[in-house]
Amino acid sequence: MTGKSTTREDLVEAVYQRAGLSRAESAAFVELVLRELCDALATRETVRLSSFGVFTVRQKGKRVGRNLKTNVEVPIEAHRVITFSASPVLKAHMNAGD
Repeated sequence: MTGKSTTREDLVEAVYQRAGLSRAESAAFVELVLRELCDALATRETVRLSSFGVFTVRQKGKRVGRNLKTNVEVPIEAHRVITFSASPVLKAHMNAGD
């Protein structure tokens, strides 16, 4: 594993380089896309991005967990989680370099 992470700034730079927008416009564009994605997930919508994958929101029920260090049972409240399922196209692209 390389340890490199792509940041928001990396995305802005990629849009700036490839789309021919100004840096400010590129930053606004990236922010808009991320905000729309977050807003859709916050309202429990499924987000499908063709050739990329599907983001879904799942409800997890209340349950009992365990602190592994102390072996004490700990209640875990019900909460929502985001799951991502990569598309076959993304998986193939990811594995093309092997």
